[in-house]
Amino acid sequence: MFTPSRPDRVHDPVVKKAQVVRTVVGLVAVTWMLVSYGVASDADAVVDDRFGQIRTSLIVLGVTFPVAVAAFIAAARPPNRRLYLRRAGKPAGALLALVVTLAVPRLITGLGYVDENTNWTASAWRVVLLFALGAFLLWLGPFGLYGIAQSLVHVFRTADLHETVPPLLATLLVWEVALFELFRGTYDGVPFGVRMAFTLGGPLSVTAVAMWELRRLRTRHGITVRGALLR
Repeated sequence: MFTPSRPDRVHDPVVKKAQVVRTVVGLVAVTWMLVSYGVASDADAVVDDRFGQIRTSLIVLGVTFPVAVAAFIAAARPPNRRLYLRRAGKPAGALLALVVTLAVPRLITGLGYVDENTNWTASAWRVVLLFALGAFLLWLGPFGLYGIAQSLVHVFRTADLHETVPPLLATLLVWEVALFELFRGTYDGVPFGVRMAFTLGGPLSVTAVAMWELRRLRTRHGITVRGALLR
């Protein structure tokens, strides 16, 4: 659901390793900052902060994704334009799947309310339903966590569209999220120097990895943005 599957896609293990390392280092660094400077009081607060950032990223991506993909497709010349339009379904499906996965638990927990006037039979059926939903959530939790991790690494499987799209979209997304957090004052309790280092460190590191990935695609595999657009 969350990993690229296009058969003719260029698979570069070195690039994937760099993406994984970038993601892990970023999560560890931000977690250290949240705990060290008292922004997050405990592990639950750290998890809440990370999920809050993921929700922010999903909102930003939900707006950015169709615009960026539409711009990429519009910039391409035929016959690639129609080809990319057909390929856009899988990345859109990955984004939709993760949004639904994160939204379902909130919808399900609303079913746990039992009115005082509810008769025993209705309550019993509700208990059975809640047990079934609980079993579903046991599956949904690991699925959602795995989906989040894979989506961060593969940028919602946009390599299924073209190999150059993930680094371009990742760069755009991370700068948008950084600006959003800067104006929202996410790390106001952190010293200014550290706050700026973390606010700019993420976007700069992601941009550096993206530029390196684009260069590697060009030098090792002959794949360029201009070639993708037939320009």
